[in-house]
Amino acid sequence: MANAKEELVEKIERVRKKMDLCIERREEYRKIYEYSVELDELLNQYIVAGY
Repeated sequence: MANAKEELVEKIERVRKKMDLCIERREEYRKIYEYSVELDELLNQYIVAGY
């Protein structure tokens, strides 16, 4: 169970960093939005799993 949690947290951090970098570089809104949606989905998985 801890491995699944750790993997999910790593995915969340990875996507968050990508999104932050896109924002910092002022990249296309579409790309930022895609990362935002992906991050929301991962955070929802985290919440549903009860971590």
